Amino acid sequence: MKNPAPRTLALLAAGAVALWSLVVEQVLGRSGQSPLWSVMLPPLIIGSGAYLLFSFLLNRFIYRKIKLIYKTIHSLKIDRFTRDVLGRSVGDDPINEVQQEVSEWAERNQREIESLRKAEQYRKEFLSNLSHEFKTPLFSVQGYVHTLLEGAVDDPEVNHHFLEKTAHGVERLITLVNDLEEIARLESGEVTLDMETFDIYSLTRDVFEEVEFKADTRHIRFSVKKGCDRPFYVVADKEKIRQVLVNLLDNSIKYGKENGNTIVSFYDMGDNILVEVTDDGIGIAEEHIPRLFERFYRVDKSRSREQGGTGLGLAIVKHIVEAHQQTINVRSKPGVGSTFGFTLAKASDH
Repeated sequence: MKNPAPRTLALLAAGAVALWSLVVEQVLGRSGQSPLWSVMLPPLIIGSGAYLLFSFLLNRFIYRKIKLIYKTIHSLKIDRFTRDVLGRSVGDDPINEVQQEVSEWAERNQREIESLRKAEQYRKEFLSNLSHEFKTPLFSVQGYVHTLLEGAVDDPEVNHHFLEKTAHGVERLITLVNDLEEIARLESGEVTLDMETFDIYSLTRDVFEEVEFKADTRHIRFSVKKGCDRPFYVVADKEKIRQVLVNLLDNSIKYGKENGNTIVSFYDMGDNILVEVTDDGIGIAEEHIPRLFERFYRVDKSRSREQGGTGLGLAIVKHIVEAHQQTINVRSKPGVGSTFGFTLAKASDH
């Protein structure tokens, strides 16, 4: 019997005493030819007394203390986790209840410890990446400025080139700071969405024109999937969704192949419209996908830095989509390409 209740323990103990009493009486030969009731009465009286005594001792010295421990655990649990169980009382089987509470507490704390470990590792990686992202353009700017101060400023063939490089480094720092500020605002919930009804197909065509010049440098063609070139009305913050599309298309340019294609598709999912951006670029290995939307996480660090990325684009995309109470996902295969898909609420009157 596992973790018996106090009454059960007392009853077992009393039964054992009564049985022992009966055996002693038989051994001493006191029963003789006496009636059965006179033989059983003394063990019953002794057993009843033993039951009351054991029950009192167990409750007074053992279970009362266990209940106190249970109440302490439970009060801490209430203070830390929930106010919904204020009226809960200790049952008749405190050992099982304490065991269950302690087991749940241990499991919960193990999960919290794992979560804290992951958060600490993430914090270390974030600070390391942040330092590196700032250090690279700062060192470049510092080098160009010192070179100009050491005499290159007087050389008209050199100073203009170095000033352009310096301006490029400063612009990269400004972009990085702006992206960090955007993420901080999104994470803190300070961003207020300006919801409106608009045609996501029309917006996508506008974004094509915005990033067309950059796509031309790598001869990448943008298009809408056949059959999807018609209005799809959604309810969202138009400018924020424009930012999502710009970031996803920019990402397809960085990791697309020369003379490649990027195709945007729209699907009516009932209550939502699914938007997918598909490229035929280098693709993403499976081990990178779970961390793809983390800040500063890069699949190809050297390539993305060479092209001026801050490493925050996909993190911003994820936060914007989730701020709309929607989801984003990615499918990819190395050497074949990648598909980023996100949902938006469908306009009910279209």
